Amino acid sequence: MDDEVEVVVAHSERATLRVGDVYLKVDADRARVDVEVQAMALAPVPTPDVLWHKPPVLALAALRGTTLGRLGGTSTGTSAAWMAAGAAIRQLHEAPLPSWTGRAGRSVVTLAEELDRECRLLVAKGLLPAELVIRNRQVAEAAFREWTPAFTHGDLQIAHVFLDGDEVTGVIDWSEAGQGDPLYDLATFSLGHEERLGDLLAGYGGHVDLEVVRAWWALRSLLAVRWLSEHGFDPFAPGCEVDVLKSRM
Repeated sequence: MDDEVEVVVAHSERATLRVGDVYLKVDADRARVDVEVQAMALAPVPTPDVLWHKPPVLALAALRGTTLGRLGGTSTGTSAAWMAAGAAIRQLHEAPLPSWTGRAGRSVVTLAEELDRECRLLVAKGLLPAELVIRNRQVAEAAFREWTPAFTHGDLQIAHVFLDGDEVTGVIDWSEAGQGDPLYDLATFSLGHEERLGDLLAGYGGHVDLEVVRAWWALRSLLAVRWLSEHGFDPFAPGCEVDVLKSRM
């Protein structure tokens, strides 16, 4: 029924509801919603229409098409669809820079401190075995380097890009957008779907350092496991973050 309310995602920081063809995003952090509206206005790729914005609520129109899957699920779509997603990501990364820094733009010092703290907690709380954490901490080192800032989405999960056939119809969830490392976006999109990375990069074009992409897989997963576990999600589900970490062993 069109008047049914579907809870898309909900935790202590934010919630997204779907009512018919309208998505209602409720965010306790007004700054995140403001960033999302600004980023969608600047992005050179399709985004949802903003129906209205009354903090802390943002109303967006539903997008045509479907995603290429989700983390922990089977990836879908043709090679051409994955290439189209890669081309759209390239278009975003080559756009004029926004004036602010996004989640993908955290400094090496900040990231290293956050990662070291998280690794200690993962072991201390018994969430992951020490050898798994140590190995992936080593893999993550390759992400700590100089990079040229790009217009990044900052949370470019596979579930955030919609396609109709081989056409990208829209990209959602821009609250982490801003200047950042473009390989963070590519790694986020391909997380848990390494077998589709070749198609994605064929559409993206140019040289991409695969060691850095793998480093971001490890880094993002290490930083996510505890938060997900504490907010009602399951990073231990097949194909999710813990399996990503195990694949680096």
